[in-house]
Amino acid sequence: MKLRPKLSRSRQVEETSAGGFVLAADGSEKVALIGRKTRTNRLEWCVPKGHPEGAESVEAAAIREVAEETGLICEIIAPLGVIDYKFQAGGKLIHKTVHHFLMRQLGGELTIENDPDHEAVDVMWVSLDDIAGVLAHENERRMARGVIEWVERNR
Repeated sequence: MKLRPKLSRSRQVEETSAGGFVLAADGSEKVALIGRKTRTNRLEWCVPKGHPEGAESVEAAAIREVAEETGLICEIIAPLGVIDYKFQAGGKLIHKTVHHFLMRQLGGELTIENDPDHEAVDVMWVSLDDIAGVLAHENERRMARGVIEWVERNR
């Protein structure tokens, strides 16, 4: 009888992030996206987001992370939804929950200069008409449809 080696089970880690789609203050129906490098050094465009710090709420984390990664001061208009997924990294199975918000720019200038972790390598305004073709991840494209619907209802 041949013994099979035991399959190692990855340890599951829970992570929470928050961020949002920030509408430009000028009424142009554009949102701010950040560019990040993938593990294979490919540039992908996504929504600014990050982890809450300490006892910070997901709303406060979203506002802070957007400010750090884009330079924009904003307020939350409405929650858009939550994305939930799993992935492997560093020998761990990570279960990630990401809270997305629709936000409005109150001030600031679009820049990556204040990103403390230097995760964002670029930043740009993207028209809602073009956003589906720019966002790297399908789950964020689904959230973007909620932004488009909100804008259409509130024109």
